[in-house]
Amino acid sequence: MRSADPETQRKILNRLKRARGQLDSVIDAMENQASCREVVTQLAAVSTALDRAGFVMVSGAMKYCLIDPETAAEEEDGLTIEELEKLFLSLS
Repeated sequence: MRSADPETQRKILNRLKRARGQLDSVIDAMENQASCREVVTQLAAVSTALDRAGFVMVSGAMKYCLIDPETAAEEEDGLTIEELEKLFLSLS
């Protein structure tokens, strides 16, 4: 994600890595025939981690586009406000 500042990039990567670890826990729980409660709890954690990473990505892109709209529009992955709104809503 080019438009993210280093701190935002770090936060997004940390959330995604956390989600990956939680997904590994779901797989382990399924392989070891864990209780339904344990599996669903881990799935919810994965979902929350991914949602939060997505929200950070979209909000960072919104901030970037609002602060420097000309530069953002010139980049190959520049997004319009309408596209950002659509992405944001797709996460809900």
